Amino acid sequence: MLRVVDLEAGYGPVRVLHGISLDVDEGEVVAVLGANGAGKSTLMATIAGVKVPTAGTIELDGVAIHGAGPEAIVGRGLALVPEGRRIFARLTVVDNLRMGGYTRRDRRLTQQLDDLMERFPILAERRDQPAGTLSGGEQQQLAICRALMSSPRLVLLDEPSLGLAPVIVDRVFETVRELRDRDGLTVVLVEQSIAMALELADRAYVVTGGRISASGSSSEIAGAARELEAAYLGAAPQ
Repeated sequence: MLRVVDLEAGYGPVRVLHGISLDVDEGEVVAVLGANGAGKSTLMATIAGVKVPTAGTIELDGVAIHGAGPEAIVGRGLALVPEGRRIFARLTVVDNLRMGGYTRRDRRLTQQLDDLMERFPILAERRDQPAGTLSGGEQQQLAICRALMSSPRLVLLDEPSLGLAPVIVDRVFETVRELRDRDGLTVVLVEQSIAMALELADRAYVVTGGRISASGSSSEIAGAARELEAAYLGAAPQ
């Protein structure tokens, strides 16, 4: 479904991604693990079209999307839930959700909003509140639902548990599980909680210094202690 080959990207003269390649099959949850500064968020932003790569290719369903704008990529069925949620704090909950469906022109938009409100009742309760008044966990649910409003087939989740209490993290991960099992979506999950990510994911990639340092099934990666330790210490494995 998603294929990334020799991807490079950065900020001005600073290169962050150094030839990253990965594949994601339809219906999978694939975890991307690594320390702060490893390049995970840059990778997600580049796949989503927020950043333009300096080299390499990105294909979605066999069609090249590298260099396309975010709106075009959303229209092809890929949605990003960014690190830090980045909800529109002054807009109401319901207006945030409507913003998530801005690329759609079909008549099911209102029905989908109602369905999400039913599925996430806390958002229904807060529908007319400014989104900035929600708790961190409620904002994360809102960010995920905003992405779902675009009717994606592939969702990129960037650090969904960041800054949340453990009980809320459990709910967020249960939501991710539902995206695959109930909604049939494909998910790329960037996460620092190694154990929870590997418990949920089918496969995983470890990013170290802007490069893939290890990849395999979740059980294989869980057993690769040296690679994980190196990734989270920010050093290349020996």
